[in-house]
Amino acid sequence: MPKLLFSKIRFYDIKELMPNMKRPRRIDIVLTRKRRKKDIQCLSEQQINHEVYPPNLSWKADHKLHQSMEKLLTDKKYLAAFHSFLQSEFSQENIEFWLACEDFRSTASADNLRWRAEEIYREFIQPTACREINVDHHVREKIKKSLETPSLSCFDEAQKHVYLLMQRDSCPRFLHSDAYLSLKRKSKTLWYI
Repeated sequence: MPKLLFSKIRFYDIKELMPNMKRPRRIDIVLTRKRRKKDIQCLSEQQINHEVYPPNLSWKADHKLHQSMEKLLTDKKYLAAFHSFLQSEFSQENIEFWLACEDFRSTASADNLRWRAEEIYREFIQPTACREINVDHHVREKIKKSLETPSLSCFDEAQKHVYLLMQRDSCPRFLHSDAYLSLKRKSKTLWYI
């Protein structure tokens, strides 16, 4: 019976029964809301800062990656394996661009320099290139301007960007791949033979 009586009472009737009653304010809810808001602001500021200024890897990890990358680029077996790994990830244009830039630096004559620079630009830098690399618009424009009077260092900034991209992104995945581990095992067993 009391359930029936209570169900017939409307909400405003209850409110009128307790006119002087104030609901206690739960301070813990208010504080956690403020804290969450501050935490969200801090996290968003950190995210923006990391996008603009990415956190550096520790020196040891960065040095180890640099040594591994140097090993991959100097040893022909590792370079071929790394190239095929990048091909499987559909990013072989990075290593091909880097190698083309290294070859470009060994160009001796001015005529060959201009011809080779335009060829690299058409193949890797131009927005409609068949093997376009991922570089900033500013770098593209800088390279395009430098093609009027090409020098041996006109691709340096793009080459450095691609190198760091491979070092931080592709190289760690390659170092954990089956292709690299089996090649490393083979080189160790060949040493003992």
